Order: sequence, then structure tokens, then C-alpha cells
Amino acid sequence: MKVIKRDGSSVDYDRSKIVIAIEKANAEVPESERMGREDINAIIDGIESQKRQRMLVEDIQDLVEQGLVAKNKFYLAKTYIIYRYNRALVRKANTTDESILALLRNENKELAEENSNKNTMIAATQRDYIAGEVSRDLTRRILLPEHISKAHDEGAIHFHDADYFIQPIFNCCLINIGDMLENGAVMNGKLIESPKSFQVACTVVTQIIACVASNQYGGQSVDLRHLGKYLRRSREKFRAHIAYECAGKVDDATVDRLVEDRVRDELKNGVQTLQYQINTLMTTNGQSPFVTLFLNLQEGDPYIEENALIIAEVLRQRLEGIKNEKGVYITPAFPKLVYVLDEHNCLKGGKYDYLTELAVKCSAKRMYPDYISAKKMRENYQGNVFSPMGCRSFLAPWKDENGNYKFEGRFNQGVVSLNLPQIGILSGGDEDKFWQLLDQRLDLCFEALMCRHNALKQVRSDSSPIHWQYGAIARLPKGASIEPLLYGGYSSISLGYIGLYEVTKLVKGVSHTQEAGSEFALKVMSRLRKACDDWKAQTNIGFALYGTPAESLCYRFARIDKERFGTIPDVTDKGYYTNSYHVDVREHIDAFDKFTFESQFQKISTGGCISYVEIPNLRHNLEALKDVVRFIYDNIQYAEFNTKSDYCQCCGFDGEIEINENFQWECPACHNTDQSKMNVTRRTCGYLGENFWNVGKTKEIKARVLHL
Repeated sequence: MKVIKRDGSSVDYDRSKIVIAIEKANAEVPESERMGREDINAIIDGIESQKRQRMLVEDIQDLVEQGLVAKNKFYLAKTYIIYRYNRALVRKANTTDESILALLRNENKELAEENSNKNTMIAATQRDYIAGEVSRDLTRRILLPEHISKAHDEGAIHFHDADYFIQPIFNCCLINIGDMLENGAVMNGKLIESPKSFQVACTVVTQIIACVASNQYGGQSVDLRHLGKYLRRSREKFRAHIAYECAGKVDDATVDRLVEDRVRDELKNGVQTLQYQINTLMTTNGQSPFVTLFLNLQEGDPYIEENALIIAEVLRQRLEGIKNEKGVYITPAFPKLVYVLDEHNCLKGGKYDYLTELAVKCSAKRMYPDYISAKKMRENYQGNVFSPMGCRSFLAPWKDENGNYKFEGRFNQGVVSLNLPQIGILSGGDEDKFWQLLDQRLDLCFEALMCRHNALKQVRSDSSPIHWQYGAIARLPKGASIEPLLYGGYSSISLGYIGLYEVTKLVKGVSHTQEAGSEFALKVMSRLRKACDDWKAQTNIGFALYGTPAESLCYRFARIDKERFGTIPDVTDKGYYTNSYHVDVREHIDAFDKFTFESQFQKISTGGCISYVEIPNLRHNLEALKDVVRFIYDNIQYAEFNTKSDYCQCCGFDGEIEINENFQWECPACHNTDQSKMNVTRRTCGYLGENFWNVGKTKEIKARVLHL
């Protein structure tokens, strides 16, 4: 058995420690009140007879107390309780030493795997993690009610971002970048005025991104449509200058050509500034900014042509990639790209279809962008299309005092996620018991979420001027409270959930893709959504149901439940739980059916939803990808593609490994031919639903037959 200590660490069970604790209490009471070794062993045998693979240290101590009382050793039980209390006081003095030392020794693997944009070897990152360990410790021992901390440790819920909870800062946001560019901003006490050109605007945007990221712990999103105005300013500036310099020397056509040449250079350099600055900047917590760029062409936008040029250049540069330390082009993790499909670019003969064709090529090689269907989003959000926040959660529609919808400059207060499979396990397949337990766990989630909300109520604008005083979120006076922004739905606060597939298997015995399971799964989702709606009506706080895209949490919940309940087929035996409402990866379902099935859950989980499909051989499946993109527009709000991509360990190249004249796999970057040092996706065809595309290259097919 593993014993889970109060700091969350796991140690091997040792019965001698229980004996020592009771004997210390024995020594404090008269001989007539003491307990003999035989009775002590009986208490310990009772604990061990439960055959638990995982037990909290508090639960063991509770069982000892119950055993003492059962033997009528009331005086001894009181002494043991006092001993336990004194030990608790000692623990409260310091519980972070080992976790911090493990971090500095690079032995804390959980931290190392927590974030893709954090390197735990770097000093700046270690400083942030050291602070995070202190925050976790104080959160667990002092800031949260004991039963909330216990529920988190037992995997009943997950209290997200406890490593930042000691500081009253929020989760993620949509930066009001349009306001900051138009009206200026202040950073480090210096005024940044409205830019006069596109490249300067791009530089200012990256400065804002870095400053915002340094003062919050979640992601941020930037709508690039605000940059169109500044590309036009650059064009007008170039035209005025060239027309003046060339007056009477060249014709108008030549002036136009010279202007467009300058605009193309400005465009390329500005977007390059965005891409390289975001990837090379390091925030104060030792990581690249977690930022999403929103690529959306809006009808009626006076700068739509400029914005089309900007989107095209962003996609071209992402398609090319960024060089690593060996000079090889690789796929950067940031910025994430979200591309909006609308009537004018959904590959059905629209004016901007060429942009979507470029986006599809980019998806095939670099995995991004994600896709949003403007058509489906308008159905779910009162006619609005807007960016998800950096954490992929969505805000609810909200109108200002003039009756205008507003999304930028809003934020998420925090997240608590629910372990659905654990409720299914505890219910033993009894559906009535499941609903009772679910209601109890939802009450627990509400209390935990209110802890997040209440922590923000005392925040003043001085805590982060870039957010609260200089436009990223608001332009409040110095010293003003942010509390009004926590109510009325202006900001959201999220209930997450993991494992709808597994809980359906546990309660109904079938997958949620089957009719009986689907009906149950929709009832579960509707109950979660009703809880959020009820809480919102009760508190005037923007509670939202959020399909948690937290892969590490899928593993954490599954690991805890396997240790506690053992191996359960198709539930704890996999090593992971399925994320939110998603179809399990082992089910045989094509991309179109998967999106169709999951779209019904996106309508309920409007506080955050994303669906993805695993498609092999993306680079040879452009036509297939176009079909999927067309399907996304008509059928699902938010989707992305995944694949197993080629990778060369020698140089870091993550493009396509090619076949040379000798029928060998060969990295085109470093010419490595050692297959043990490369991951190659051996493709024979690209299968997608009813469609079939052959690679079509005779030499390649022959080579693959030989290799396979």
C-alpha cells in the first residue's frame, strides 16, 4: 500500500509507524489506560484488511482513533488525538523542503512534464516553481478548507493552478489589443503611444503579450484583425514618401509597384517580429508566453483586405517553421493559431478560399491552425464569433451599457475539474447512487470554485497595472477594486470535467457512442450544465461548463483511481481517462462520425469545447483535409487535427522523412539514414471515411513495401 502524505507525496506503507504513534500515546497515560500490543496489532490488521492500494495518512489516523474508541480506551484516544494535533502544528511549520530540493535536483518529474513551454533546468523557471511549491503548500494547509484539499488529494476534484493560488491573479483572458493599440498603454512606467506603422504595431503587440503573461498564470488570446489598420497606415506612408520622391519621374503604375514592394517587406518583417518575439521572449516566470492568435476575417471590416494579407503571411511563416539551435526548421509550440471558417472561406467557392487552402497545408505540416466554424458558433453564442481564451475556454455573450456585445478585455477567474469516472466507480453501477454522488461532488466543486472567486474580490488595480489600468482588461483608476468585473457574467469561472466515456461504461456498461450510453452521457452533461446555470442565477457570477483540455489531468485522475480501486477493464487499465466528452481513441470511428457525434456535446459545454481527430499521413492527404474542413464548417464549432509526425532525433527535424535513391529513409535536413534515430510514420495510404487517396509515387510505394 502507498500512503499519501499531506503534501501530496507518496511513500510506502510502514505499520511500525502506527505502532510508534500509539506507543507514544501509551507512555502519556496511566498503565490501566494503556493498550497492549495484541490490541494494537488488531487495529493495524483492520487497516490492512481493507487491501487499499492507496490511502491518505489522515484516513489511517481516523481508523486508529476509531479502533481506540472501540476498545473503550477513551483516555488513550484523547491523548492520541492531542499527539496528532501537535504533530500537525509541527507540519505546519514547513512542508516544502523535499519538494523544492527535488525540483533543484531535477527529480520532480511531475513538474517537468506539467507545461510544454517550461524548462525546469533554467534558473528563472526554477524560481517560479519554487514559489509555486510554497503556494501549493500554503493552499493545501491554510488557504483551502481541509475537505477541499482532501478531495483534491484523493482525485475527486482537481483544484487547478494551486501553485499560483497564494497570489490573487486570474486564469486566462482575451486581451483588448484594439484599445491598447489605439489609445496607448503604459509598461514599466513608460508610455507606449499608438503605432504609426505595421511593424511597430507588431512590436508593441509582442511587448504587451510578454507583460501580460508575466502577470497572470493562464493563456491569452489576441485578435489579429486589429492590425489591419496599421498595415494600411504603412501603405499610406510609403505611398506619400514614394510619390514625393518620384514626382514627375515615373508613372502611376511604377509608384503602385514600388509601394506594394515596400508593403510586402513591411508585412513579412512585422509578422516575423510577432513569430520570433513570441518564441524568444521569456516572461518573468521563465517561459514563452502562452498565446493564441485569432485569425478571423469579418464581413464589413473596413480593413478586411489588409487583414487577409496578414493572415496569409502568418500562415506562410508558420508553414515554414522556425530554426532550432542546429539550424533546422521545426514547428514552434507558440503562438497557437485559431482560424475561422466563414461563408467567404469555407472552400465552397468563396473569395478567401485561398487562405483556407494555405491553412490546410499548414495543418498538414505543422498541426496548426485549429478551426472554428463561424456558422456553428453563431448558433451557440447569440450570433457572435470570437476567440477562445488561451486555455481554449469560451466566454458567454455579454453586453456593455450601450447594448453592444463585448468579448475582448474579459477573463476567466479559475477552474475546478470533476473526476466523473471516480463517481461511477463509487456508485458500483447503481445509477440512482450515481446521481446522488454526482450532486454531492457538484456541491464540493461549487465550494472550491467560490474559494477561487473570493480570492479575487480583494484585488486592486495596482496589483497588475497592465491588466487593470492600461487596457489589457480594463482602464480602472489606481487603487480601484476589480470586484465589479467578477459579477454579471463579465468574467467566467469554469467547471471542468474528465471521463464522460469511462463513467458511461461504468454505469451503463457501454460506450457513450452507443444509443443507451449516449442518452446517459447527455443527461450527465445536462446535469453539469444545469449546475453551472443554477450557480450563476444564485450568485450573479459567470459559471460555465468547460470541456477541460488537460491531458496531464487525464493521467492524474486515472493513476489515483487505479491505485485506490485497482485495475478496472476499459477504465483504469488504460493509464488515462478520456478528455471531457471525447470519444475514446481506441474506438473505431472515422473523422466525420466523430465530429458529428461530439458536436452535440459542444452545444452543452459552451464554456469550453474542442474536438480533434487523429489523421495519418497528413502531408499526402490535402484533399482529404479539405473535405474535413468543409465538414467542420457545416457540423462542428471547434476542431483540430492530430497526427503521428516524422521526427529526426539527430537534428530535431519534424518535417517529412523522405526516401532516398537507395530506398532508405533519409532526413532531408541532416541526411541521417539510421532508422533507430528517427521516428518515421510509414504511410501506405490515407484513409478517411469513405474516401481513399493513394500516395501515388511508385518508388515510395516500393520502398515502403520493402520496409514494411
